[in-house]
Amino acid sequence: MAAIQKITRLQMQWDTQDPFLFCAFHNDNFPKGNGKLGPVDSLTGRNIGQDFTQKDGWAMYHGSKVPGFPAHPHVGFETITIAERGFVDHSDSLGASGRFGKGDVQWMTAGKGVQHSEMFPLVNTEKENPLLLFQIWLNLPAKSKSVAPYFGMMWHENIPVVSKEDSNGNKIKVKLVAGSFDGQKALNPAPDSWAANPDNGINIWLISLEPNAEFIVPKGIDGANRSLYFYEGDAIAAEGFDIPPMHQIKADVNELLRLKNGSSPAQLLLLEGKPIGEPVVKHGPFVGNSRQDIEKAFSNFQETQFGGWPWSTNEHTHAPETERFAIYPDGKKEEL
Repeated sequence: MAAIQKITRLQMQWDTQDPFLFCAFHNDNFPKGNGKLGPVDSLTGRNIGQDFTQKDGWAMYHGSKVPGFPAHPHVGFETITIAERGFVDHSDSLGASGRFGKGDVQWMTAGKGVQHSEMFPLVNTEKENPLLLFQIWLNLPAKSKSVAPYFGMMWHENIPVVSKEDSNGNKIKVKLVAGSFDGQKALNPAPDSWAANPDNGINIWLISLEPNAEFIVPKGIDGANRSLYFYEGDAIAAEGFDIPPMHQIKADVNELLRLKNGSSPAQLLLLEGKPIGEPVVKHGPFVGNSRQDIEKAFSNFQETQFGGWPWSTNEHTHAPETERFAIYPDGKKEEL
């Protein structure tokens, strides 16, 4: 039987399947930095605070001086942020903070409520500052929607990468953010995550294919949903389809999916897992199972600000010369 169920074109926010809520994809060709973590280029003509137009190949998003997303709340789900290129300056209402990038992954469980900011510091003043980032929203089941928030880092030096060759010697790499492949397991996810139970079959992989490489996506756990996102390359052939980049492939996990890459290196993201199968009610950054859940989240935020905002600005960043680091809510610090 055919594995491919549907092929669709991707927009900036990628459509996902339960248990995932959506995936934001940021591919910005930021210019040189101005020494203050912002762009050296003029911001004239941009709708500062709401700049999503990708003028000149990049956006400020909600940032006023530094691109990114100033302080905002989340409730009822998780964010998994993969920073393949560029950097993210993180700060949150738990007191945690950090700078990550170059392939690092941040896994944050919002649970009962957290505020955080995610700014994209343009640290290079002598060259451009390209950013390639995925933020995956993974839902939480009702029993876990009110757990305590969690902040965790997966440094790229520790993330497992499986390297293989096809029958013609073309190289394939699979970076394991979650799940397992070819006998190798990813690092542990957040403790209250839907991904923490291996029976849920959560796989988050970044797949790199050399030109002409052939890759077989193995079968997954019965009942899981599978989406492949082809975001970089020229074409991939599968089951008689010639698939251009920036397309999603929804596939049957009970069938092998054979991919044949074209003449350029290709990059794909795989999101897979068993659905939670509960009602989903979303209002911006709040996710619940009912309208009452959303109203409760709004009320809690108004009353507590989810612990308040301990930073001097909603667009908090770290010093330009700062290397990758994380400070956790308990005060523990990691430096790389």
